[in-house]
Amino acid sequence: MLNVDFVLLYVANPTTSAAFYADLLGRPPVEASKTFAMFAMESGLMLGLWSRQTVAPAPTAPTGCGEIAFVVPDADAVRATHEDWSRRGLPIAQEPTAMDFGFTFVALDPDGNRLRVFVPGPQ
Repeated sequence: MLNVDFVLLYVANPTTSAAFYADLLGRPPVEASKTFAMFAMESGLMLGLWSRQTVAPAPTAPTGCGEIAFVVPDADAVRATHEDWSRRGLPIAQEPTAMDFGFTFVALDPDGNRLRVFVPGPQ
């Protein structure tokens, strides 16, 4: 059986993106260079930020084609995270809303990658 151990995002500037995610996640990267940065999540998942210019083979899809999802315990946490990220100046692609899978909102990172925060289930 295969496990998902890493999520890699292709970014324009790993240093800029690492600073963004360090602030957002409240933790420093465990690895950082000019072309790559990596964060260790409490769940064991690793989040890598790889320079689009050095990925091999070169990516063909634009950024923003996928999402990183953050599950929170309740709708109040969705609202609180939305307020926090809005104050930080993150672009909001979707305001807090009820959807068929739960209560959610979507923000964007510096490269336009989607960051979805949600609580599963009907709200």
